[in-house]
Amino acid sequence: MIYSQDPFHISEISPYANRLIDMALEEDESFNDATTTLLVDANTTGTGILMAKEEGILAGLNIALTVFYRIDENIYIEPLVEDGSCVEPGSQLAVIKGKIHVILKGERTALNFLQRMSGIATLTSKYVNAVSSFKAQIVDTRKTLPGYRYLDKYSVRAGGGKNHRMSLADGILVKDNHIELMGLKRESLNDKLEKILSLAPASLKVEVEVSDIRQLLQALEAGIPIIMLDNMTNDEMRNAVSIAGGRALIEASGGITLDNVKSVAETGVDIISVGALTHSTKALDISLDINI
Repeated sequence: MIYSQDPFHISEISPYANRLIDMALEEDESFNDATTTLLVDANTTGTGILMAKEEGILAGLNIALTVFYRIDENIYIEPLVEDGSCVEPGSQLAVIKGKIHVILKGERTALNFLQRMSGIATLTSKYVNAVSSFKAQIVDTRKTLPGYRYLDKYSVRAGGGKNHRMSLADGILVKDNHIELMGLKRESLNDKLEKILSLAPASLKVEVEVSDIRQLLQALEAGIPIIMLDNMTNDEMRNAVSIAGGRALIEASGGITLDNVKSVAETGVDIISVGALTHSTKALDISLDINI
């Protein structure tokens, strides 16, 4: 179940994002910066330049720049590139002009947002590029930093990926634990899946996780539109795609890495979900240089 949100831009910082920014500033005690208060005159002005130190895909620039604005609405901020852009070492990303103490108070918080989000976008782009010659789409999971799901999933989109469910309310996904619990009754899996389809709201897509071909056949017979293959081998996935014959979208899940994602795409699956996009990302190296 892939949801299409506006790619590349957060045109307006949402109340949700502003709450995260405020929480981060409070966590860092940005308004009680003992070092800056001691060493920097409150009236000293200057310029800060956000700069990439390694190659990657940018995400979260508006979030980072809003950090400075939340400290001082009189700060001048100018983005130089857009989210989704490929940056290289030395690429200038944005200019911040104003009081130095404001720039210093927001520096770490802004970089924390920008580096994490750009790291997710960069890793996502590597997966997307690896399967670019196949039909498979790279999607994320709900394995996100608690409280930061909106930003994590936005970053996936900036990197060219797609979003799976944003939350538990966004679709019906019957997984192994659900199937196990349903097995306590006498009905067959097929009957239960048909019942789920009949009861599901029309606005919600229904997906079922299967672990073998027997369950796949039952899901197909019940008319399930999206079927997730859980930790199957490439040969098993190839067989499943052949059996499905286009009757359902087929998703590969479990153990997907950059080393094997291309071979998974070669099996003919429609969707490849990758938890590592958000739970194991490496921050992109970005710095803030200040000139007085």
